[in-house]
Formats: sequence, C-alpha cells, structure tokens
Amino acid sequence: MGHKLLFTCALLAALGSASVHASGDRLSNFRIAAAVEALVTVGTPYRYGGTSPDTGFDCSGLVAHVYEQAWGISLPRRTEEQRAIGHPIKLAELEPGDLVFYNTRRRPYSHVGIYLGDGNFVHAPRRGKRVRVESLNTRYWRARFNGARRLDPPLD
Repeated sequence: MGHKLLFTCALLAALGSASVHASGDRLSNFRIAAAVEALVTVGTPYRYGGTSPDTGFDCSGLVAHVYEQAWGISLPRRTEEQRAIGHPIKLAELEPGDLVFYNTRRRPYSHVGIYLGDGNFVHAPRRGKRVRVESLNTRYWRARFNGARRLDPPLD
C-alpha cells in the first residue's frame, strides 16, 4: 500500500507543477482531478462487472467510478457505450483524464483506460490482476489502440 501512496504523491507533484502554467484553467483542473482519482484506484483487484474500490473493478466500471468521484457525473457503464461519449481526439492530443480505447478481445473498443500523461494510463486489466499503470507505448498497447475520447467537464 505504501508504494501506491508514494506513486500518487509523485504524480500529484508532477501534475501540480504542470498545472502552475494553467493555474486558472478550469478544464486542466478537471482533467487533473480525473487522473488523480484514477491513480487512487491503483492496486484494486479486477472484478468482472465491478464498480467499486471495495469489491473491485472491470475496465469500464473503473472509468465510471473515477468520473463519478472526480467530476460528480454518471457515465455509461459499458465500454461500448463509453466509446460514444465526449469527442474523439488523436493520440498526439492526449491530456490527463482522456479515455483511451483498445481492442483486447478481437473486437474494437473492448477495453478502456484513463490517460495520466507522460505516455501512461490506468486500467483494470483482467481477472487475476489489479488496477495498474502502464505505458501506451509498449508494443502490446500500440498494436491494439482504437482511439481516444475527451470528455467535457460538467457546467456549474
């Protein structure tokens, strides 16, 4: 558990220095909040259909939970539905909090994660594993990338 806290603190420091440049930027603050909330889930067990840090997450349940906690909004529960929200962005345009989609089950958009920045994303991989951070730049993830989407934060 200590490594999770250390990692979260290191990311917060990195994101905090990046947000100094956009201190008044509400959008940046919302995106950073989503990325930080995603990091809090690292280490949670995978559970098919899971939507809670207490019982575990599947990939889309993790995404729905993170956005509920970070932004107070309800997202669709299934990856197929999540791929239709927000607006598409290119890989080169990724910012913390963006959704990244992959083909991991021989069908497009069968897996989703949350981009953290610096080429990394958080996701709930599969049975027997735990929520973790991985690089989008590995051969495995590059070959399966289907696209990315950016969500707009709620209006106050």
